[in-house]
Amino acid sequence: MKRSFFKLTTLLSLCLFLGQETITRAVDADGRTKIVLIAGRPSHGPGDHEFNAGVQLLYKCLQIQSNIAPTFCLNGWPQDVRVFNGADAVVLYMDGGGGHPVLQDDHLAFIGTLMKLGVGLACLHYAVEVPKDKGGPEFLDWIGGYYENRWSTNPHWVADIKSLPDHPITRGVKPFAVKDEWYYNIRFRPEMKGVTPILVAKPSDETRQGTNSSPRGPYSHIVAASGRDEVIAWAVERPDGGRGFGFTGGHNHINWANESFRRIVLNALLWVAKANVPPNGVLSLVTQTDMKANLDPKNK
Repeated sequence: MKRSFFKLTTLLSLCLFLGQETITRAVDADGRTKIVLIAGRPSHGPGDHEFNAGVQLLYKCLQIQSNIAPTFCLNGWPQDVRVFNGADAVVLYMDGGGGHPVLQDDHLAFIGTLMKLGVGLACLHYAVEVPKDKGGPEFLDWIGGYYENRWSTNPHWVADIKSLPDHPITRGVKPFAVKDEWYYNIRFRPEMKGVTPILVAKPSDETRQGTNSSPRGPYSHIVAASGRDEVIAWAVERPDGGRGFGFTGGHNHINWANESFRRIVLNALLWVAKANVPPNGVLSLVTQTDMKANLDPKNK
């Protein structure tokens, strides 16, 4: 029977309030899963940190999935928080650190209440970085780890993904090698409790010197770990029933053209939203026109 796309939501027992707004955890009567993608404001030079273009590219890929109802917001925190009504997962692709949009106003508490409702959370690239004393404890809970300034490092290097674990997020993904600003030495939960490594690669000793990191290396603890494999993407299932995903790539917009790079993230977005990931993963076609679409008008 052809699936009806008429949307009817039913209010569950839990609601959250922010000012005058009421956000509800809802059930979609047609069975589709709602994924809310939030893009940060423009930053860096052309082709880097293209959050608005990247989110719209992921949205385009998700739109063709019959079981997914994606929506997106551009240029930072949504002005109308009702966009989160009925969300099964929230995706953050934005600048992080002390200026992270999640840390402004009451947003951290807002996201925290969504997490208590079992909403999934995926953080891409810079969005995994928060200060250890504000956001750090929450991110350990919500996605299992975060980038900690001067503990983690952010060099540009080629991550050679030689093998992949058996997990719904890796379905249909083939080994790949991509140059990006792959963060590593992430601050994970103690003993990686509940954290499943998804992408693992071995940085070279030259990379560990941090000559192109910010702040510049070398950091003694990074250099001392020479030869160690590093987790650069991971997944977690939370005690509250929600799921989390951290992905440290995504600095270079061009990398979304890589099918395996893109599929890992698309699979993860379905997984954190508790939607079925197809046996061969999320199939998507991205053209050169798609890659050039929606780029921010940055100074050359």
